[in-house]
Amino acid sequence: MQAKALLPLAVAAFMVAGAGHAQDSDAVAAGEKVFGKCKSCHQIGAGATDRVGPHLNGLFGRPAGAHEGYRYSKSMERAGVDGLVWTAETLDAYIENPKSLVSKTRMNFRGLKSGADRANLLAYLRSFSDNPANIPEAEPTAKGIDHDLDPAILALEGDPEYGEYLSSECTACHQADGSADGIPSVTGWPIDDFVVAMHAYKDKLRPHPVMQMMAARLGDEEIAALAAYFKDLE
Repeated sequence: MQAKALLPLAVAAFMVAGAGHAQDSDAVAAGEKVFGKCKSCHQIGAGATDRVGPHLNGLFGRPAGAHEGYRYSKSMERAGVDGLVWTAETLDAYIENPKSLVSKTRMNFRGLKSGADRANLLAYLRSFSDNPANIPEAEPTAKGIDHDLDPAILALEGDPEYGEYLSSECTACHQADGSADGIPSVTGWPIDDFVVAMHAYKDKLRPHPVMQMMAARLGDEEIAALAAYFKDLE
């Protein structure tokens, strides 16, 4: 009797597992189509090689800028040293807006705004990573996370004079003359790029702990003011 009672449960569990597998397969198939937007620069799968961009086999769980043999930008290498690792969350943010994580990335891609497309693409990319079930803090897809900033934040007009007043903590490390000896320059940045980067630190998408701490102390108007000041600093 007990075995008979358990049978329907086993069948139900099998059906749920099968449905989940089918959904995963559908996502991977849909992601392969989305990958068509990436093919001009990246390869993936058997025989994949580096092209304009690195091949994407084994991407999940890998530190940024760490694929041996590929020449990354200094900004990407620095992001990896700071602790940026490619997981579902960080890849989702990067694919949506590459400059949100790596300000001077060489990846010339405007970003993929559809959360569904990004989730499917990540399912496809992850299917070429080794032992994906064992990768910490990485879900099979990004679940449609929206990393876009509120347009009202990007629309704020910062006061450059207030930004200059606030900038002393920044220039304790960053060079006001724009040089980048070991620490990246923050002068001459487009305002949107500066604001997006600072909010990525606030949201802990960018991993540098000191910058996370500094950004957490700044309000939206203060970030806008700093962006306005550093944009025209010569």
